Amino acid sequence: MRILIAEDDSILADGLTRSLRNSGYAVDAVSDGMAADSALIAQEFDLLILDIGLPKMSGHDVLSRLRARNSRLPVLILTAADSIEQRVKGLDLGADDYMAKPFSLSELEARVRALARRGAGGGATILRHGRLVFDQTGRVALVDDQTLELSAREVSLLEILLTRSGRMVSKNQIVDHLCEWGEEVSSNAIEVYVHRLRKKIEPSGVKIATVRGLGYCLERDTSAQSAST
Repeated sequence: MRILIAEDDSILADGLTRSLRNSGYAVDAVSDGMAADSALIAQEFDLLILDIGLPKMSGHDVLSRLRARNSRLPVLILTAADSIEQRVKGLDLGADDYMAKPFSLSELEARVRALARRGAGGGATILRHGRLVFDQTGRVALVDDQTLELSAREVSLLEILLTRSGRMVSKNQIVDHLCEWGEEVSSNAIEVYVHRLRKKIEPSGVKIATVRGLGYCLERDTSAQSAST
């Protein structure tokens, strides 16, 4: 999952970025409204955390332009102004949620998870594929109630594959959702992440199939199922 933070307070932006990255999200940050607007036009994100009081272009204008492009990207507004008028204006322009500064990081992360689920169509927080279970809220994977030891990158990769189960996921799609600006990730690196994850989920009977030259697809390992019956 890839998040854009538009916040001109560098200390707050750095704190949010570190916290969300530690939770396994890919995070990019900009410090003014024009940069946020350009980023949203050029790149696909899964969530926007938007400060209202941005320089060069206000958060309200960024939001208005985003919705004018018919984007359904989930937006969480941050503002130091906790007036009813400001809150109503933001929601009327198309914001999905609203937080007044100061706030707790744990609450913000809970709202991020809720908005991410809403952006994915309001699906369940528990994804199941055979004996493999993934908890999107706790960001933990289990096989037969045993927790898998996965890195943050592997967790994000598994989530991408599970939410597109049965469909081909290209390497470019994986890079877009896994990686941040300026992060050089080669095709070989993606193959390494897939290889490591594949070995860890094989005991569950779930297989990551390679679609040569195109990408990857998560499927049930029917041969493993037949052998166990």
